[in-house]
Amino acid sequence: MTPENEDSTPRVAIVTGGTRGIGRAVCEALLDDGWEVFLCSRSADSVQDTLVELEQRVPGRAYGRTTDVRDEADVKGLVDWVAKQRDGIDLLVNNAGLGIFGAVDELSSDDWHTVLRTNLDGAFYAMREVARRMKQRGSGWIINICSLASRNPFAGGAAYNASKFGLLGLSDAAMLDLRHDGIRVAAVLPGSVDTDFFDGPEESWRLQPEDVARAVADLVRYPNRALPSRIELRPSRPPK
Repeated sequence: MTPENEDSTPRVAIVTGGTRGIGRAVCEALLDDGWEVFLCSRSADSVQDTLVELEQRVPGRAYGRTTDVRDEADVKGLVDWVAKQRDGIDLLVNNAGLGIFGAVDELSSDDWHTVLRTNLDGAFYAMREVARRMKQRGSGWIINICSLASRNPFAGGAAYNASKFGLLGLSDAAMLDLRHDGIRVAAVLPGSVDTDFFDGPEESWRLQPEDVARAVADLVRYPNRALPSRIELRPSRPPK
């Protein structure tokens, strides 16, 4: 996939959770590759600050909107907003996510629902709205930022593991649902990434957000005949 459509207009991407960490790196990588990027975050200040910084990097191709992915109507509003401004949506990157950790017998119902609604429900809402529009054009990419925690449970990860196992299952099922409509769905499963998701000091062995962004940018370059539906990305030298 090239960064332009057949009519030479830039390709259009939506990136949820696009103001920091992996999402921010994805936005930067796509902008550098010639895409137009529509990002969202729950924080209006974060959206505005990010747009100012991205405008300095690549002028005129980054846009943003405050959106809570846990809110179905809010997600629909985001997709409708982009669709009204552009002829089509070429890529959705579901990156918005959070982690609340604790043993299964210690998690509150509120914490459980916050994680599931953000990491899984939000991705479903966005996928459904975007897929409906992509079907009309017969093409598009949906990339879900999962985690190696989508396959590997760990103590204290009841809510997070459940959300990421679910997101991987959603990705795989959607890939089978949509592939014959020209829509390619892929899951990227990074291991430990050095973002503010982790408390504590920076660790040089961890992946960097730009490593995950590169996986996204590489995926959308594959020719139409190819569908890499799952990518696992690990630190090359984690602690023994």
